[in-house]
Amino acid sequence: MTLITRLRSILNSLTVALMLLLVVAYMSPIVPIISNWLTGQWQEPKGDVLIVLGADELGDGTIGIASYWRSVYAVRAYRAGGFQRIVISGGEHGNPESASVARAMADFIVALGVPREAIWMEEHSQSTRENALFTATLIRDWPGKKVLLTSDCHMRRAHGAFSRVGIDTIPAPVPDIGKRWNSWLSRWDCIWTVAGELVKFAYYMARGWI
Repeated sequence: MTLITRLRSILNSLTVALMLLLVVAYMSPIVPIISNWLTGQWQEPKGDVLIVLGADELGDGTIGIASYWRSVYAVRAYRAGGFQRIVISGGEHGNPESASVARAMADFIVALGVPREAIWMEEHSQSTRENALFTATLIRDWPGKKVLLTSDCHMRRAHGAFSRVGIDTIPAPVPDIGKRWNSWLSRWDCIWTVAGELVKFAYYMARGWI
């Protein structure tokens, strides 16, 4: 068997194995199980300071779907949880002429009825690590309970990142994978989202950031 033939055989075997793995992930409950682990323990979002992490932003500066749902759940939490302040964390994503994710989300949240004077923004972070570092600088001396709101599969990493910089938070995950997995058309995206989050979680652990 020539080297090229051997390499082709190995490549074919790896392709088949990957396809089988994807089929198993698509049909079995393994992705929701992993997502539930990434979510971790959580409580009802009641406290004094609500910390909302930004997510995606479209090219024209408007919020993407993940940022939209985090904003919607932030408004619901604000109305029900007795919060005095909302802190939104997230810088601009690739277009320096557009508003930051935090500002775009703040505008949307205000449009849904939250007073602008109740909202603080952290507009420089480009990662979960920076969300924690820069937000900690802003709120470290603020009194009261702090609640952290982000997407479900992002919560364990985000909560750990805030703990690492000395900010104790109560997790309040937004049901993202938990809802989208019920749609067969959304499952492929859920698989890649959860797989990517596992890689990021492992990287943060290796760096000592969680």
